[in-house]
Amino acid sequence: MKTPLQALIQMGVVPTVTFPADSRYYGSGTLTYVTPAGETITYLARRIVPQPGVPNFATIATHTVRQGDRLDLIAAKYLGDPLIFWLICDANGAIEPYDLVATAGRVLNITTPQGVPGAPNAR
Repeated sequence: MKTPLQALIQMGVVPTVTFPADSRYYGSGTLTYVTPAGETITYLARRIVPQPGVPNFATIATHTVRQGDRLDLIAAKYLGDPLIFWLICDANGAIEPYDLVATAGRVLNITTPQGVPGAPNAR
């Protein structure tokens, strides 16, 4: 069975760029600025975090945070890859990942883009 990341790449949702395929910034462009002194500075173009509940994302599970939970382990459990924890961040409107697991009892939405499965046997 394909991982969510493999499905995203195959669907063409995730285009080829210089960032690794499991990066939150995969598909984001870079821009350059040339200073008056002629120095070229390359920087990351702004990435807009999707609004939680956007219709093109499917909720595959919810997770109630317990003390000691780690976002990478939650991503591994539900999405099959600890490096794509940023999908959980996007699903919950979080800019700072660790805010999501800071409070026990918080319920996290676990989503993937429509048509992308979660991890096999995720509970």
